[in-house]
Amino acid sequence: MTSVLDLAPVVPVVVLDDAADAVPLARALVAGGLPAIEVTLRTPAALDAIRAIAEEVPQAVVGAGTVVSAAGVADAVAAGARFLVSPGWTGGLLDAMTASGLPFLPGVATASEVVALLERGIGEMKFFPAEAAGGTAYLKSLAGPLPGARFCPTGGISLASAPAYLALPNVGCVGGTWMLPPDALAARDWGRVEALAREAAGLR
Repeated sequence: MTSVLDLAPVVPVVVLDDAADAVPLARALVAGGLPAIEVTLRTPAALDAIRAIAEEVPQAVVGAGTVVSAAGVADAVAAGARFLVSPGWTGGLLDAMTASGLPFLPGVATASEVVALLERGIGEMKFFPAEAAGGTAYLKSLAGPLPGARFCPTGGISLASAPAYLALPNVGCVGGTWMLPPDALAARDWGRVEALAREAAGLR
């Protein structure tokens, strides 16, 4: 599979309470030009949502986010996830994600965490929580001493701030939720989600 960082400029970070919404939501995002979809394992509906998207929306590249344990890795793989994203990492979690055979983005917030991943041969990671952890200024300062690391910043990023992240040489894509406004999801306004996705897909 193409690197997760290169599938689209923006990876929607999805939290679903009802798995029945997964397929129409994924179809709207794909139609808008955002095929990589991170469904976070924060709700009881998450695994069923991943399974439904994997089975019914072949154009989507569905991944599991908020993966924080080896059990979560196993559940995500069984549901059909095609990539994994964690907010942080431990040695055990890293081993489980590596063993899964899927592409993964372990979360980092410090230079030491980046160095530790590079030491293990991992050069693609999630920078989280991006805005709270220093934003574009922090990532820019990492580019010189750590040129082998590429990031998907996630956490507090908006349509307005995304271009500044995407302009950085060490950023492949950003993660965000702004194309999934709660009122649009509550109303199941998939047309609005598609329009917002198309706007996000055009940021590159």
